Amino acid sequence: MARLKRSEVEPHEDYGFFGPGSVVWKVWSYPTAPTVGFQRSVVVEELNPPLVAAVDATQGIYQRSRTRYDRTLRYFAMVAFAGSLQVCKAADVLVKVHSKAIGQLPYGGGTYDANDPASQLWIQLTGWHSILYAYEKYGPGKLTPAEEKEYWEACAVAAELQTCSPDDIPRDRDGVRAYFERMRSQLSASPIARQAMNHLLKTEIVLPPVPGWAKPASMAVAKAQRIATIATMPHWMREMAGIRQSRLLDILIVPVMKAAFSLAHLNSRVELRLLGRISPSTVAVIAPIKLGVPPRNEEVLTPAEARSRHGYAKPAEAHLELRARQAARVFGDGEAPSERGLIESQQILGPLS
Repeated sequence: MARLKRSEVEPHEDYGFFGPGSVVWKVWSYPTAPTVGFQRSVVVEELNPPLVAAVDATQGIYQRSRTRYDRTLRYFAMVAFAGSLQVCKAADVLVKVHSKAIGQLPYGGGTYDANDPASQLWIQLTGWHSILYAYEKYGPGKLTPAEEKEYWEACAVAAELQTCSPDDIPRDRDGVRAYFERMRSQLSASPIARQAMNHLLKTEIVLPPVPGWAKPASMAVAKAQRIATIATMPHWMREMAGIRQSRLLDILIVPVMKAAFSLAHLNSRVELRLLGRISPSTVAVIAPIKLGVPPRNEEVLTPAEARSRHGYAKPAEAHLELRARQAARVFGDGEAPSERGLIESQQILGPLS
C-alpha cells in the first residue's frame, strides 16, 4: 500500500451515527478492532446453527477468504465511521445479499434465513461484544461505567441498520451476559461449525502474499493473532468446538499483543498501512477519521433521520418482494437463489474477487 496523503482522502458527507468524541470511535478505531476483535466475532458466530448453515451453503469463506473478510469488515467499519448515506446504501444492499442465504438446516431440520431477526441479533451482539472485549484485553483496558453505557446504547443504534430490533439489544454488561447464557443451549459445534471456526482462525488466509524472505514474519504475526483470539474465547466454547490452547499461552500472549497494538496506535499512518494488508477496502472508510479529514457536513444523524433524508426503508421492511421470490425459488421450485444482491453489493462493499 502506497503512502496515503491527507489531501487524497475522500471526506465522508457527514459524521454518520456517532462522530468524534464518541465511545464507538474510541473503541472501534483502536487496532484491536479489525484484528483480534473482528476475528473473534466471526469465529464465535459459527456456533449458531442457522448462521453457519448459510456460511457453509455459500462457501464464501473458503473460496474467497480474503475478499469475504474484507467486505464484512468494511461493512462493520462503515456503520461505525462512514457518512449516513453510505451506511444506508450498505444496509439496504446487505438485505439483498442476505436474501440468497436461505435454505434447509443440514442438522436437526428446519430452515435458515440470514435476514431472520434472531440471526441478525446474534451477529450484532457477537460483533460488538468481541470488539469491546479485545479492546479491554489487549488495548487500553475497561471503559468507565458511563462509557460502557454509551457503548451499548450505540450498539442499539447500530442495530437499526440490521433486520433485528434495537429493543432487543441489552443496555449493559449484565444484559449481554444474560443474552449469551440464553443462547448457550442453542449453540452447536456441528462438523460444519468446527470446520468454519478452525478455518477462520487461520489469520494467514486474509493476509496478502509476501516475498519468501518475509514469510516467517508473516506467519509469526498470523500465529500470534490466532493465539490472542483463542485466548479471548471462554473455555466452555473452546471445548465445544474442539479448540485447544494452554492457559500458559493465554497468559503470555497478553503483554505481547498489548505492546504491539500500543506501538501501532502511536502512528495513524502505520495503522492504516497495517489495515490495508488485511482489509484494503476498509482503509477509505477509516482514513478520514485517522487523518483528521472533516466531513462535508459536520452533523450526526439518527438512523431514522438518515432513512427519511435519503429515502430508505427500515432493513426489516426492505425488499420484501425480492425475499419472497428468493424463498419461492429455493423452497418452492428447488432452484438456486438469485445472486442479484451479491452482484449489486460490489459497488458498495467491495469486489467479490
